[in-house]
Amino acid sequence: MLMEELARRVKDSSLKLAAAGPELKNEALSRIAASLYERREEIIRANQEDMARSEKEKLAAPLLKRLKFDQTKIADVIDGIRSLMGLEDPVGKTMLVTELDEGLELYKVTCPIGVIGVIFESRPDALVQISTLCLKSGNGVLLKGGSEARETNRILAEIIIQAATAAGLPPQWAALLETRDDVNIMLKMDRYIDLLIPRGSNEFVRYIMDNSRIPVLGHADGICHCYVDEKADLAMALRIAVDAKTQYVAVCNAMETLLVHEKVAPQFLPALKEVMEKKGVELRGCAKTVALLNVAPATAEDWRTEYLDYKLSVRVVSTLEEAIDHINEFGSGHTDAIITADRDNAARFMDYVDSGNVFWNCSTRFSDGFRYGFGAEVGISTNKIHARGPVGLDGLVIYKYKLIGNGHIVEDYANHTRTFKHRKIL
Repeated sequence: MLMEELARRVKDSSLKLAAAGPELKNEALSRIAASLYERREEIIRANQEDMARSEKEKLAAPLLKRLKFDQTKIADVIDGIRSLMGLEDPVGKTMLVTELDEGLELYKVTCPIGVIGVIFESRPDALVQISTLCLKSGNGVLLKGGSEARETNRILAEIIIQAATAAGLPPQWAALLETRDDVNIMLKMDRYIDLLIPRGSNEFVRYIMDNSRIPVLGHADGICHCYVDEKADLAMALRIAVDAKTQYVAVCNAMETLLVHEKVAPQFLPALKEVMEKKGVELRGCAKTVALLNVAPATAEDWRTEYLDYKLSVRVVSTLEEAIDHINEFGSGHTDAIITADRDNAARFMDYVDSGNVFWNCSTRFSDGFRYGFGAEVGISTNKIHARGPVGLDGLVIYKYKLIGNGHIVEDYANHTRTFKHRKIL
């Protein structure tokens, strides 16, 4: 089937899906969860085939880690679907009611965006999360995964589409694309695709953003920071820093730069180095850090690098303001945290750091749709229009205005026969 015809069918199906009730959508999600569990051995075999081929082709270690889809990952995505089922349906919620005049009422009501085009690398769990979030929010979806995950993506897409269709959803509400050429065709399909969500490397996301007229939601970089303030509990700070860097290094919410106040750096940094070395983390530091530790000097490029690996850049700062300035200059607007016992310092940090997620005394790894209770996420957005931070159900709906009258015409208001009341009801 030609790409344009496939996209047209998904668009047509999305209009039917938009009108599906919450019971039908939850029934589809329930069937998807059950089918993923029943066919888990098939999924694992397909993923093992992808892993073996990718290892032979020397796929980068961070991508290999994301590619793995085992029993634990399957259990995680099923838990995510169950959580999603328990969330309130985001479609059809009345956000505003205004009586413009007697018998003339304006309603602002949430509705699906339409068709979401998702382009992602390596992570098969992203396919499950994105497709089920699109289903719950009433959106059609075109899924384009990387060739490294082709066998896993095929079986996952088959399971999800078949289970949802069996529940009564239109059969072509979702479709899987597989060829490299499909990406460039997608970027030009603004007639059928309403929003693009790319998930992958900096270069990959930038390419999508630079080559399409379709609105793009997402982030190119995940350069996240932790700042250890002069009034931090250092034991707490160490625990948070280790988690933020090493709990899972190949993700966009892992810490890439650690900032430490100069008053606590002599005590904190040696303890940090000892623990990080045991975890296999290579430290790179500013001149003040190098003076305290035997580590490689950081270059200007290190402050702008998303390692997605066991590497961490460290900078010693003199003030809270210097830490904030560093983050706003070199950060990506993703997630940044302060560790401090001083409420005023924490408040200042959270007000002045220009990021979608700002944390106090906790790991950057909490920046996640599932952990926020959003029922997983389609991605994390550093945009400042429409949606920001982890994008869950609320980020996949927009709204429409519904105006209900009784023969009202504008001429009556133009000639002052009638006047607007604009009385807020909701």
